[in-house]
Amino acid sequence: MFNLLTQPLIAAAPLGPLSLPGLLAALSRDEVDSLPALRPHQAPAWHMFLVQLGALAMHRSGRTELPREEGDWCDLLRGLTPDFADDAPWRLVVEDWTKPAFLQPPVPKAVKLENTVPTPDAMDLLITAKNHDLKQAVAQAAAPEDWIFALVSLQTGEGYGGRSNYGIARMNGGSSSRPMVTLAPLAGDKSMTPRSGAWFRRNVRTLLETRHAELQRHAQFAYPATGGLGLIWIAPWPDDAQLHLRELDIWFIEICRRVRICADCEGISAVKGLSKSTRIDAKAFNGALGDPFAPIHRTENKGLTLGDGDFDYSRLTTLLLSGDWELPILARPASFERTGDTMAVVCMALARGNSRTDGFKSRILPLDGRKAQSLGARRQALFELAQAQIEDIDKFDKALGYALAMVAAGGDRDKIKKEHYRHAAGARAAFDRTVDSEFFDHLWARDAAQQQSAEALKAEQTAFHQALLKNAEAAFEAAVAAVPCASLFRPRAEARARSAFAGRLRHEFPGLFAKAPAEDANHVA
Repeated sequence: MFNLLTQPLIAAAPLGPLSLPGLLAALSRDEVDSLPALRPHQAPAWHMFLVQLGALAMHRSGRTELPREEGDWCDLLRGLTPDFADDAPWRLVVEDWTKPAFLQPPVPKAVKLENTVPTPDAMDLLITAKNHDLKQAVAQAAAPEDWIFALVSLQTGEGYGGRSNYGIARMNGGSSSRPMVTLAPLAGDKSMTPRSGAWFRRNVRTLLETRHAELQRHAQFAYPATGGLGLIWIAPWPDDAQLHLRELDIWFIEICRRVRICADCEGISAVKGLSKSTRIDAKAFNGALGDPFAPIHRTENKGLTLGDGDFDYSRLTTLLLSGDWELPILARPASFERTGDTMAVVCMALARGNSRTDGFKSRILPLDGRKAQSLGARRQALFELAQAQIEDIDKFDKALGYALAMVAAGGDRDKIKKEHYRHAAGARAAFDRTVDSEFFDHLWARDAAQQQSAEALKAEQTAFHQALLKNAEAAFEAAVAAVPCASLFRPRAEARARSAFAGRLRHEFPGLFAKAPAEDANHVA
């Protein structure tokens, strides 16, 4: 029931419902604009699933050119499951639980699946225990594609969910998440979002081209060159057994939970159960398994954990430029990409903590071809420039925080305490968000200027400082009226705060201000 290979279960705009092979063919032709039913947090898991699936199918068949026809893709996918003439591994519902179903492993007779899951959003990996931003179990009229997307999200991205609910292998600990960091082609200079088809083609082609080198680079895991298990859900899962990396293909698509989808006259639902251990014996490797999408820390040899952070300018500087992180193969320029190609760095992950979800984080950083290539050739120079910018931002941020804290202290610098700085938190966050949107444009301009002359570099530095001043002043003015201060002291407090703000910055950046305020050194801390 609900055969992904033959039934049009996945709605794609503008083409309408497609089968899984039909979707892969449409992506190969770059005819898909969007998948309307795909929720934002499911997008990275779905892209990674399709890329790994496409690469596995093509490698197994020996093909190097992506097919453009649905029938060809159907044959390739069936080639991954030759022992199942009934297409059981590709069916959403298989009544015989001794057989696999789509992303659902066979269930041993001794194992009971006793927890009912009424809706796909209740099965998904988002933790919504407080029933706030995203309500629980609201998808009462869910279509098969909603279950398909939720299965991919759960089985390829879930973490530790309590006793006997284990997470995936490609994750640095149960409270982490699986990040996706990759380059993607953009349609032109004005495009900010990758075309899903062009992105899919690029990543599959890159995997096929680099497979031999990646197997050698990750030789410690003994992934077999051919014949490794790629679709984990087709293998039996005895309750006391784990899979080992030496049995798996380097691009394996994993599962982490025992779950089965059911259908009756009332609709589709699911049941899930527990396991005695993780499906794959890989805990010791901290997610550093050769994942083509995940950055790995060079010295600590562990996968990226986003935590409650974001892909802001500071984190991207560390990931892309510091040299502390080894970028995954799909985040590096491919041999077939030209200097003139317009690219983007795409970073996505679900920020997670201990029994909580801190939001879906996404960042698309456009790059021209020269910048994409320079992430390798000029990484150290770019990192030094970025660090200089971060240090400048920190100076403006501290000046802003000090000035607003002074307002809260009534203009008396000697009475400023830690709690007064709390009134500056909103303004400092707004300043940081504005800076974040401009950071890399200034970095690319500063890098170009550095390669021209010292005068050009100085001009770009001044332009960056002027932009920081403008943004910091705007954040101050937007926040100052809301900072609590006795009305009797407010005129004095605001005057002294503005003077202190300018004084601190004039001390750090002497050439930034045309005139020096009357009050100067008294307000420099």
